[in-house]
Amino acid sequence: MHSFHLVTLPPMRTARLLSGGLGQVDGLRHAEPMTTMRLGAPVVSPDRMQLCHLAMFCSWESEDALETFLAEDPIGSAVGDGWHLRMRFLRRWGLVDELGDLPEVAEPSLPGEPVVAFTLARMRLTRVPRFIRWGRPVERQVRDHPASPFATAAMRPPHTVATFSTWRSAREMTAMVAGRDTGAQAERHRVAMLERERRDFHHAFTTLRFRPLSEHGTWDGRSTLLG
Repeated sequence: MHSFHLVTLPPMRTARLLSGGLGQVDGLRHAEPMTTMRLGAPVVSPDRMQLCHLAMFCSWESEDALETFLAEDPIGSAVGDGWHLRMRFLRRWGLVDELGDLPEVAEPSLPGEPVVAFTLARMRLTRVPRFIRWGRPVERQVRDHPASPFATAAMRPPHTVATFSTWRSAREMTAMVAGRDTGAQAERHRVAMLERERRDFHHAFTTLRFRPLSEHGTWDGRSTLLG
């Protein structure tokens, strides 16, 4: 199973996690600790690297391993004070080596069911200006989309960036990706993906789709980020 976590921590503790990771945790297959970024924020802005806010994506051998981490590990106890979502993997596009054991398709999602999207990328630093040019309009598109109850971005210097978004339905998410929405923002995601295919912004990139299982805790005064 997988989990995504959001929690407020002292900036120095977040910085240590970014540089040193979680260490040895029983049952943890992989973790991506990052700081949150506000989608669509100005490039030069405190909202672009919020060291007081930890975002973390984790892959676990079992739900029991996650429960033990939250209950018994010092870092897990701190992370457990925030919010997290437990998820079941559905499918993968692209490839990041650390998540390469995931199949392209594990099981189908129903068009009307809620889904979660997580993207993870390792940037080519020389192409960051192009990524920002094409990426920020997409950030605003996802942030403002009526079918996405919650969306955020995250980063870990020097080259890891990610997005996390919850969607009312798989149908509405895929319509956004394909540019089938209405309005001025409809084409932004599709056009940015064409630009990425023309000249890739990343060393590695993957988009993962999940079925939400259960959410726990609160974030920014909300106890549910699923809608």
